[in-house]
Amino acid sequence: MVAYDLKSLLEKVRKERPLVHNITNFVVMNFTANTLLAMGASPVMAHAVDEVEEMVSFARAFVINIGTLSEPWIEAMFKGGRKANELGIPIVLDPVGSGATSLRTTTFRKLIKELNLAVVRGNASEILSVASDEIRTKGVDAAHDAGQALETARSVAKEIGSVAAITGRIDLITDGDTVIRCNNGHPLLGRVTGTGCAATTTIAAFAGVTDDRLEATSAGLAFFGLAGELAAARANSPGSFMVSLVDALYEISPQEFQARARLEEA
Repeated sequence: MVAYDLKSLLEKVRKERPLVHNITNFVVMNFTANTLLAMGASPVMAHAVDEVEEMVSFARAFVINIGTLSEPWIEAMFKGGRKANELGIPIVLDPVGSGATSLRTTTFRKLIKELNLAVVRGNASEILSVASDEIRTKGVDAAHDAGQALETARSVAKEIGSVAAITGRIDLITDGDTVIRCNNGHPLLGRVTGTGCAATTTIAAFAGVTDDRLEATSAGLAFFGLAGELAAARANSPGSFMVSLVDALYEISPQEFQARARLEEA
């Protein structure tokens, strides 16, 4: 198992309540905000071009999620991203649906090229889309598994000088050299919209309290996956599972997180 001090990381999130600024999609705004609040962090969802730089300056981490793109939102992503880079605030990018349309794929590639990113988290098809125009997703769902995308993720991590994470049945996290496998999670996470986006913002909360991007990403995915396991033990169907998931994010103790996270070096 990987020897991260996950107990202290979660305690730090809950003590410091890092503000996470999200430019995210309409589908998930409420859910991802509640994810951050439940786990102990603080959310803000601001995408107006006229205020994005000011809002980013207050944050400890900045999430860019391309799930519902428009030109003003894209402008705000780059404007906010440049401000975050200027201030040394980590950026976590979620390339939702990249590979489905040219707008998404082009935007993903430009964000990687023009901004200094801390973490890129996507499903296998989204990660693969950065390297090939032949990759197609099923809307915003993966058509590939994590193992197929690992080499591309390594290349992306080297390009951004930080971390790329592929989420799926098993999550793979890499800085280009080290590969961490996260075995926490449950199939019901795939039956509720926005769980991938919520996992991304969970990573950002941890990135707001540690400079170790591999650690933050591993902690975020293990924590969110564990919440999924605990929620599934109470709920058998997606609706009740979603409510139980928010409850679990709130209830996981730092000691339980340390004991039940399943992270190992691949």
